[in-house]
Amino acid sequence: MEAKKLLNRVHDNVVFCLRSLGIWGALQASRILLGGDLSERQALVEAEGISSDVSKKIDDDSAARVGHSNLTEVAATEPNCRILHISNSTQSIDVEGSLDSGISLNLDWIFPEYFTVNFPVKGSCRGFILFCGSLNIYVWNPSTGVHKRIPLSPFGSDLDAEYFYGFGYDDSTEDYLVVSVHHYNAPPLHLEYYSLKANTWKQVEGPHFPYILEGQYKPGSLYKGAIHWLAYHCDLQSHGIVAFDLKERKLSCMPLPPGIFHGLWVYGEFLSVYAMNEIDDILEIWVMKEYKVNSSWTKTIVLIVDSISSPNQDFLPLCCTKSGDIIGLDEDNGLVKYDKYGEFLEQHSYYNYRHICDVTTYVDSLLSLPGDGDNE
Repeated sequence: MEAKKLLNRVHDNVVFCLRSLGIWGALQASRILLGGDLSERQALVEAEGISSDVSKKIDDDSAARVGHSNLTEVAATEPNCRILHISNSTQSIDVEGSLDSGISLNLDWIFPEYFTVNFPVKGSCRGFILFCGSLNIYVWNPSTGVHKRIPLSPFGSDLDAEYFYGFGYDDSTEDYLVVSVHHYNAPPLHLEYYSLKANTWKQVEGPHFPYILEGQYKPGSLYKGAIHWLAYHCDLQSHGIVAFDLKERKLSCMPLPPGIFHGLWVYGEFLSVYAMNEIDDILEIWVMKEYKVNSSWTKTIVLIVDSISSPNQDFLPLCCTKSGDIIGLDEDNGLVKYDKYGEFLEQHSYYNYRHICDVTTYVDSLLSLPGDGDNE
């Protein structure tokens, strides 16, 4: 009972700091609490009946896992997932809340007007969002406002090449990687990645890989420590998935289920693909129930998509709620939510012009980046 009181007190203190001091003040208060007087934490340990030796090991193990830049993160079993919707304004929407409950964010530091044309979103990982433009690359944490400029690759760029990006985290080295893949409308693929920890770009040399990637403006999907893209196998003339393993630093491929698919995403706990029949307004969703097991592809949902604002409305899945509701974009880049049975729940549009809109998901995080003192 005493442990519960102490936990409630810590929770109340964090909420008070957030309301009274804002996120920066709460972050500083958390650092002081974690680095200062340990009496409350020790009281909690004693109330739970944990020995002092075990307590010291927990402290030592926790300190060892803190990693780069003395980062501090608010502990949470399930980080709060949010949607970042960028158009003529930048809105952050709680996935578990109403679609019209957006909070305005400031992106003036990256480009004052129409920046999505020059800085499209190309990935999201552990609370950070990757923007990749022709002249600049940035990583940004919407929860803290911290951003870091990434140098362009020294290996050159070609206006005739098609570039694909991804962003992920290698937990074995505690390093974030910006991954770039490009080709010239034909194999082979050219792959390079930037290590935020080493502050350098590196090319990946490998055997001939007879794929070209599809969906140039769609970022790679991060799942199970790898970044995934839809691809076309030129030799076999078939579609599949290409994955870059962030730990092994190498490419692999896996086949798709039968059919033609328009997008790749992560649906709950599974890697997933979807196909939209625009004539009948039907959306099919397949999931890979066992990762890298080709026979585990299963058609799980067939949605009859309601035409909200016009006939033959597109619907592109983006994410899902804890209860299984599916949130996606309509053809005007409005956010739409359906339940898992295909019933329309709600719709909200933050901007009605699809060509200058970008959207991604991220989690609330107070994490820092390696070398975050170099932010620009």
